[in-house]
Amino acid sequence: MRPGHENFLLLADSYKISHHLQYPPETNKIFSYFESRGGKFDKTVFFGLQYILKKWLVGEVVTIEMVNQAEQLLNKHFNGNKIFNRKGWEYIVEEHGGRLPLRIRAVPEGTVLPTRNVLFTVENTDPKVAWLTNYVETLLVQCWYPMTVATNSYHMKCRIAEYLSQTADSMDKLPYMLHDFGYRGSTSVESAGLGGLAHLVNFEGTDTLAALVAAEEYYGECMAGYSLPATEHSTMTTWGRDNEVGAVRHILEQIPEGPISIVSDSYDIFNMLENIFGGELKDKIEKRQGGGVVVRPDSGEPSQMVLQTLNILGDKFGTSLNSQGYKVLPPCISVIQGDGICYESIEQILSTIKEAGWSAENLVFGSGGALLQKLDRDTQKCAYKCSYVEVNGEGREVFKDPVTDPGKKSKAGRLALVKADGQFTTLRAEDAVARGQEDELEVVFENGELKRDWTLKEVRARAWKNATKS
Repeated sequence: MRPGHENFLLLADSYKISHHLQYPPETNKIFSYFESRGGKFDKTVFFGLQYILKKWLVGEVVTIEMVNQAEQLLNKHFNGNKIFNRKGWEYIVEEHGGRLPLRIRAVPEGTVLPTRNVLFTVENTDPKVAWLTNYVETLLVQCWYPMTVATNSYHMKCRIAEYLSQTADSMDKLPYMLHDFGYRGSTSVESAGLGGLAHLVNFEGTDTLAALVAAEEYYGECMAGYSLPATEHSTMTTWGRDNEVGAVRHILEQIPEGPISIVSDSYDIFNMLENIFGGELKDKIEKRQGGGVVVRPDSGEPSQMVLQTLNILGDKFGTSLNSQGYKVLPPCISVIQGDGICYESIEQILSTIKEAGWSAENLVFGSGGALLQKLDRDTQKCAYKCSYVEVNGEGREVFKDPVTDPGKKSKAGRLALVKADGQFTTLRAEDAVARGQEDELEVVFENGELKRDWTLKEVRARAWKNATKS
């Protein structure tokens, strides 16, 4: 018998179990939609539905074994109240071979669009199981997580791109300027993989190996991200306070070529910058082949620490001015700031160093908790709502409109997403047809089959082309 967490019938909130009894009699069609109702950012990057579809919805996902297991558990869960829809699930097994009679239409993944627009819709394709449309809400709403990580990462990319365009000669470094440090801070290996993959929609730097596995399995990308050798405090402090120079020398000799990141604040970062990197080992660093030393300050107020680090390294290694008139360190040395990095701190750091005459190209960021963990479903106010039903063949537009919170008013009718003059708008489907506007939503899942299989390359192309325009 499958573990309970692999039983599709149990991938729902408890209260979903009784909903088949609550709809109007003879309800034969339920149409629902998913959107971001607003939130921290005014634009959303849609991503991650394909992961959920492939993992949980494609193929035969309901068996009699699951029905029996669910019935036994749920009868106990509801204290003997037998509200479980055994007949409905048996019907799906017998008439549909355990495949879900649903149609899901979605905007192409990687699309960047304003909030308050429909992102995907769900409807039943068999009138006898209309309740199924909203039974899958629990699972499908979990798309909020990869979508929100991708959105957060995207807006950090836009901010970095803005400063890079103002202070550097090239944008070539942009894909590697925000590195994922979030694996250890994630709630599970799965969340690290999915969140880390969402970050890789926008960047190519990561230390979250689970994201590489997810990218290959669910989005057809054999190598989605890259990293470089790096130290941690244990590899530095085991040499002792008085032998930091020995630690750095040993590491440079053990890894003699290519870029390497060295955490520098185990004791006195200013001694490390001035007397070790910029003193005793300066010649060794300048002669390094294939990539330079990336200095990582890991404590202190981020914007001031980055500025001080750049100023000391500039004094020790020299600088040049690029065509924009900003200072650039030589290729043998640069900086990565991986402490306290979020959307707001990136802005503060970049504005601080720009004001001091430094190019953004000297710097790379690393982000952990703020990238993969410091967000929730309300960050972008994600919601799944029913907007249309048919009862005994008669259509009804439905919506909610709470007097206590107008922001939670939901949309009504069968919905379409249209685009005119580069702008997205959500309309009733019949209005889109009347205007001769094509629906941007595509069928991605139907009756157990995946109808669209986006590659990470395709997803990135959609998101990246907008990164310098927001």
